[in-house]
Amino acid sequence: MDTAPRTRPLLDLLAGRAASRRPIWLMRQAGRYLPEYRELRARAGGFLDLCYTPALATEVTLQPLRRFDLDAAILFSDILVVPHGLGRAVRFEAGEGPRLEPIAAAELAALDQAGMTARLAPVYEAVAGIRARLPDGITFIGFAGSPWTVACYMVEGRGSKDFATARTLAQANPATFARLVDILVEATVEHLSAQIEAGVDCVQLFDSWAGVLSPEQVRRWVIGPNAAIVRALEARHPGVPVIGFPRMDGASLMDYAATVTVAALGLDTAVDPAWAARHLPAGLALQGNLDPTALIAGGEALDRSVDTILDAMAGRRHVMNLGHGIAQTTPIAHVERLVARVRERDAADGPSRAVAAT
Repeated sequence: MDTAPRTRPLLDLLAGRAASRRPIWLMRQAGRYLPEYRELRARAGGFLDLCYTPALATEVTLQPLRRFDLDAAILFSDILVVPHGLGRAVRFEAGEGPRLEPIAAAELAALDQAGMTARLAPVYEAVAGIRARLPDGITFIGFAGSPWTVACYMVEGRGSKDFATARTLAQANPATFARLVDILVEATVEHLSAQIEAGVDCVQLFDSWAGVLSPEQVRRWVIGPNAAIVRALEARHPGVPVIGFPRMDGASLMDYAATVTVAALGLDTAVDPAWAARHLPAGLALQGNLDPTALIAGGEALDRSVDTILDAMAGRRHVMNLGHGIAQTTPIAHVERLVARVRERDAADGPSRAVAAT
């Protein structure tokens, strides 16, 4: 066994090494539940202005680390910077979410893949700035939306409960939809590769809308593209871990785990952690999957939810996280209680139950 000193628990766990403690980080840990974020957002102007101003994106990324005993920073950005970098108009309406001009088949050829990373240079500048300011022991996570999820927004033009327009296009004209997905696979590889070169330690692929597809469509539009991205990143950046998060993927999780060679698999709130611990590959690290509403509720409900996950994950490599992003109404004291509960349980149970090398 490699006995060299370890300083970053999350990175060690993702690499299959023994970690010093169970890593904790939270999706959307830098966000509107923090008063310091709300104050900075009010000064920044638009949401994309916040993402594209390196000093501000750096500050937002670091904010939760000053409050909580977390093991990772995740870059403050958005999955829709990729279509924006490809030349599509993207805006964020207050209280309404993202708005894009729905893309037509004839417009695919105009997507500017060659110019994307230049347009997104402020994102990579922020990565470098964050890297220089990260405290010891903190793993730096970059991310991107997976092609299916990004394509949903590009076709639909906005968020949706079921993305019926995108799903219909994928069914009625799969060749056109495949062209868009292929472009997004290449763009995602370039975007994540640029983040790695600028200083992130690992990356996460968010497929937030995998759950609106049938199992057959999941294999085509989620699993296949995710596998291609992971292969390309491994070829360019050997040893850089990738976390996959196919949200609401349900019964297709086993297929995803068998096909996409991620270092860890994020579980959404609907997944039974005991089922995941029993049925997903033993060597695969699992991440999640606390219900964000349990974090809002706090108290004994939060403690029970945390304990259920930790009991289920005993003996597995596990990253404590939510099953979806932290909600705006989450009390700061409840995040503190979550972290304290995990640390107390690890101290009582022994860290080897969850962080041993495999």
